[in-house]
Amino acid sequence: MSHNEQAYLDLCQTILQKGNEKSDRTNTGTLSVFGHQMRFSLQEGFPLLTTKRVPFRLIASELIWFLRGDTNIQYLLKNNNNIWNEWAFKKWIESDSYKGPDMHDFGNRSQQDPEFKALYEKEMDNFKAKIIEDDQFAKMFGDLGSVYGQQWRAWKTSQGDTIDQLTQVIEAIKTNPDSRRHIVTAWNPEDVPSNMALPPCHTMFQFYVADGKLSCQLYQRSGDVFLGVPFNIASYALLTHLIAFECNLEVGEFIHTLGDTHIYTNHLQQVNTQLDRTPYSLPKLKINPELTSIFDVEMEDLEIIDYKSHPAIKAPVAV
Repeated sequence: MSHNEQAYLDLCQTILQKGNEKSDRTNTGTLSVFGHQMRFSLQEGFPLLTTKRVPFRLIASELIWFLRGDTNIQYLLKNNNNIWNEWAFKKWIESDSYKGPDMHDFGNRSQQDPEFKALYEKEMDNFKAKIIEDDQFAKMFGDLGSVYGQQWRAWKTSQGDTIDQLTQVIEAIKTNPDSRRHIVTAWNPEDVPSNMALPPCHTMFQFYVADGKLSCQLYQRSGDVFLGVPFNIASYALLTHLIAFECNLEVGEFIHTLGDTHIYTNHLQQVNTQLDRTPYSLPKLKINPELTSIFDVEMEDLEIIDYKSHPAIKAPVAV
């Protein structure tokens, strides 16, 4: 059994046994613990969970989106990635431009009412098609504001300049590997209240170089343990691999530190299903050795090898 995956399964068990019942922004309800840390040895294998299928393609295309500094879901949809749809869709249905049927609280209603679900899916398909085909519509409703990509690559300063945090941290790792300042932050207090579709959950990450290996620690203020955290683990493991590749280093550890660590109450059955499964061995990640810069990475430059998993487990997204 992988110690990496067991760290995640132990977290699920801890929340089920010790979690506090809490209300939340989405009115779904959660079981929550505060302050938890998991460690993943990237030498052991790539931490893509095996107790349910986790789609690496979605993780990779989202990370590429971040690396490019993009904040519009048009790129994601063109790559068949629907991770961020709900937040952009919410922006559209709450605008004066939307003339369709009432879609309020669509996340919960679509789980409870089959007739509404069919209506919602029709509206969502219409929305996605418009985002892909109509650049002006995408500009109006596909952009999520100053989310991760912009904060990583074009942090706005009080002087009106921008800071490319990711480029700077890569250069610092290459030239001053022992620095304690290899930090990228996505939490911009000025943008959080008014200019982000969703305030960043993974707020800050730091790199550490020792023995020729690159490690990364993420601080995540809020973690949806069933749906979101498996993606976050794999995404930051992939980021660590890519930065190590860029800096000619091996990979070390990914350390995942979480604040409000929660399971939504409408995910409890799914979590228990996952806990009943036995993990398989972890897969391996292969990066195209001819890649010259991680900022030019394409999907075909990344490959997951020997990934064996149990089937996917569906659950509603709380928006």
